Amino acid sequence: MKRIFVAGSGGWGIALAISANSCGHKVTLWTPFESEASSLRENRGNEKLLAGIKIPEEIDITSDIASVTESDAVIIVTPSKFVRETAEKLAKAGLSGTSPLIICASKGICEQQLIPLNEVIESEIPTARCVMLSGPSHAEEVARGVPTLVVAASKDIAQAELVQQWLMTPKLRIYTSEDVVGVSLGGAFKNVIALAAGIGDGMQMGDNAKAALMTRGITEIARLGMAMGARSDTFGGLTGLGDLIVTCCSMHSRNRRAGILIGQGKTPEAAVEEIGMTVEGYITAKAVYRLAEKYNVEMPITNAVYRTLYEGADPRKEISALMVRDKKREADEIWI
Repeated sequence: MKRIFVAGSGGWGIALAISANSCGHKVTLWTPFESEASSLRENRGNEKLLAGIKIPEEIDITSDIASVTESDAVIIVTPSKFVRETAEKLAKAGLSGTSPLIICASKGICEQQLIPLNEVIESEIPTARCVMLSGPSHAEEVARGVPTLVVAASKDIAQAELVQQWLMTPKLRIYTSEDVVGVSLGGAFKNVIALAAGIGDGMQMGDNAKAALMTRGITEIARLGMAMGARSDTFGGLTGLGDLIVTCCSMHSRNRRAGILIGQGKTPEAAVEEIGMTVEGYITAKAVYRLAEKYNVEMPITNAVYRTLYEGADPRKEISALMVRDKKREADEIWI
């Protein structure tokens, strides 16, 4: 039995806490808000995020981050914009003086520095043994024990294998990888394409257009990822194509749902407000747009999403512009 500290009490945090508990570990679920901790302790769940899911009594729920010092592993599963703040709090709580195993299950990019989240964590806790956990994994399904496959990635494969050993269950299958960059970027970038897919759904563009958008979208993701040092084959796997499919097609996806609202005529700001929870693609679109400029990578779908979100562009005109781009050979743009 290991002591697992889950930093973040949203749907994904609760789902991972329940999964880790099923492995026989001693699990602590942390939120920075005592009011939320009290509610979770009293109700043993969050009906808004995970309807019908109960948090087992064996899982401790706390707002006291000091208890992290007793842990064998920490899972950070906050919205991406709070990963640095969470890492800072963990360091101040005593983790910086050890060599902690930190598993980052958040998906996104640091908007200020344009770096993957593992680098954010390592900058705050230099001694951390950081492992990225990503893949097609809606919290609603993991919490219910629906079969799910994900990837644990670390520059030190032994650390990824440790996560595999400790957290894999008959319902949560974990593969390992050394391509931390590819696994991190695939999980972040797909949210932007999922917004585009949702916009298309909101405009009732049909299956042909959606299939094309997803296929060309993964090509864009891979093109930028490889420019940043990722392996090409990662984007054909669970954390690339797999995560893209589930995020573009499922109504569990906040990114797709926000896109649908935009496609139906709502402003991006109103759509995000109506979703009422973090829409990672809305935040990540800025970072991806800047990264494409930095690495001089052509990303027409991403650029169209950015213009729609932040420059008031009409998504219908953006789609028309995509359709009349210069003629190309597809084989010249396939990433593998």
